[in-house]
Amino acid sequence: MSLLAPTLQAFFTQRLATQRQASGQTVAAYRDALRLLLEFVARQAQTAPSKLDLADLDAPMIAAFLDHLERTRGNSARTRNARLAAIHSLFRFAALRHPEHAGSIQRVLAIPQKRFDRALVSFLTRQEAEALLASPDRSTWIGRRDHTLLLVAVQTGLRVAELIALRCADVQLATGPHIRCHGKSRKQRCTPLTTQTAATLRAWLTERQGNPADPLFPSRRGGPLSPDAVQSLVAKHANRAAQRCPSLGPKNVTPHVLRHTCAMALREAGVDISTIALWLGHESIATTQIYPDATGPPTPCSPSSRGCDYADYATREPPHATTHNAFSA
Repeated sequence: MSLLAPTLQAFFTQRLATQRQASGQTVAAYRDALRLLLEFVARQAQTAPSKLDLADLDAPMIAAFLDHLERTRGNSARTRNARLAAIHSLFRFAALRHPEHAGSIQRVLAIPQKRFDRALVSFLTRQEAEALLASPDRSTWIGRRDHTLLLVAVQTGLRVAELIALRCADVQLATGPHIRCHGKSRKQRCTPLTTQTAATLRAWLTERQGNPADPLFPSRRGGPLSPDAVQSLVAKHANRAAQRCPSLGPKNVTPHVLRHTCAMALREAGVDISTIALWLGHESIATTQIYPDATGPPTPCSPSSRGCDYADYATREPPHATTHNAFSA
């Protein structure tokens, strides 16, 4: 009997689900990485995945798989390293169950992460953000949904997974309007809303007429949007906005670029780096250090710029009040 199949099953059901209580996103990422690995090894060994053994996944095969990711699939070094992290996690688990394969497992675990160049942080200037927000056709339901989603993304800096997980009940528009989200590492946090964003959300919720547990930004069929759908709508509106704002043309505008845009707006508004880390839900303040090091043409967005939709919270209250009111552990 193959050792690989029961080890894989135990890895997902015991290690990830029971022992680590991994999130759905983590389980899905590990599943995708190991599925790609099994497909590759099955092709190389010319055998069915169900017949593969642990010995088939030796260090040379893993190294060939990592090269395949970069050369054939066109994955970046970051993606390659993420796939390798999932493989390492599986083999650390297998080392406890199958000590007879300790030598082979040790060689796989010795495969290092690949170093890569860190590009400058890409973000939108005020004019570019305004052009993007003006792109959706607000005479249609889809356009009003997209405009509201883009405005929330630019002003709050939520991750795409956090955006699509928002429910109608997560929006609080009474005194101190804010959005609650369940973020990375199971952290709950609140992000304050500007007057304009709160007004836009109030109008959207009135039109949305959803139950508290319904998605805040539904698809045409009423279900939650997928990450690919959000990526697609951001790219669509960015391409349309580039017609009136040519500087958008060379930029690859993704949902994460909108997150960077929010962080840079906070930075230029004079908010301290620890508050930005709380705002974005970073696990460590070291992650947020990329923003003070970001270089590029200065944007006209400042606390005195009343037209800057995504940073005008700085004109409403001082940064220290944001730290006190906005965040929960």
